[in-house]
Amino acid sequence: MKIFNRIDRYIIKKFLGTYFFTILLVISIVIMIDFNAKIDNFISKSAPTEAILFDYYLNFIPYFVNLISPLLVFIAVIFFTSKLADNSEIIAMLSSGISFRRLMRPYFVSAAFIALMTILLSSYVIPPGNVVRIEFQNKYVRDKRVVYSGNIQLEVEPGLIAYFDRFDSSVNTGYRFSLDKFVGKDLVSQMTAQSIVYDSAYHWTVKDYMIRDFTGLREKISIGEQIDTTLTIVPSDFMISVYDCEQLTTPQLKKYIDRQRKRGIGNIQLFEIEYHRRFAMAFAAFILTIIGVSVSSKKMKGGMGLNIGIGLLLSFSYILFMQVSSSFAVSGMVSPFIALWMPNVLYAIIAVYFYKKAPR
Repeated sequence: MKIFNRIDRYIIKKFLGTYFFTILLVISIVIMIDFNAKIDNFISKSAPTEAILFDYYLNFIPYFVNLISPLLVFIAVIFFTSKLADNSEIIAMLSSGISFRRLMRPYFVSAAFIALMTILLSSYVIPPGNVVRIEFQNKYVRDKRVVYSGNIQLEVEPGLIAYFDRFDSSVNTGYRFSLDKFVGKDLVSQMTAQSIVYDSAYHWTVKDYMIRDFTGLREKISIGEQIDTTLTIVPSDFMISVYDCEQLTTPQLKKYIDRQRKRGIGNIQLFEIEYHRRFAMAFAAFILTIIGVSVSSKKMKGGMGLNIGIGLLLSFSYILFMQVSSSFAVSGMVSPFIALWMPNVLYAIIAVYFYKKAPR
């Protein structure tokens, strides 16, 4: 028994074909707009043509496509399903005894393919490309690397707390540094220094330091000009740029979030948002497919223009809602998990409503 019949293969072919054609059309327009916006930077900073094509745009295309994937899925579903309905093909399928629920099967197969592709791209393919793309942007467009940071406090390891009054990543140097060691709730040692310099592989050089060791009521003080030490922290642990989360694969992102949370670092919302976004955006393919098919499967007197208009309105509202809810997570008003999955929950309810209203 065949898993897919001729109608299933026909719908899958139409769905995926329209989806990839939409990608080609949209990305062509976006590249032209982006190139016109950045051409002055390319010329003024003498960006090599090879770097523009391969370092920037070759990595920009999958990044941007993945970013607007829900919109592209919705447009594809609305467009080709409206065309099927306009040609009375949906009516013929339903009249032949195929239920609307059975008709959804090839749509769900196509949505599953797109969702899987989205997860694989966002988890393993796009992050390494983002490293190259963002490095190009910092060099030839606008440098958004974080150079300075202040009032940094983090747990190096259990019972060992580090503090930097200020850190300058351009010279890998922290100023007014302190390192407190606790046993239980008791402070047993404290190091203070005018500056501390990062070398590599957890190697740090402390300058103009004072170490105070506490034993009961006794205190031992050691003073020196310079001492080498090993601290299991690196500047990237606390010098966080808005783009850093986009450069980590999903396993690296999860490991980083867990590590920073254990250290008590609070500014990891962007990383948590990016982690949940990768799965929420993939799941959205199913929700928007249901809405798209339900809205566009009915033949309209005025043609498919109204269906496309409704589809664009819903898809843009979904992306807008996703951005607004993400801003709530950044501000700390709600958790990143709730913020990123709340749009899916709401639109899943909308999908159920439209599904029940769809023609049978």
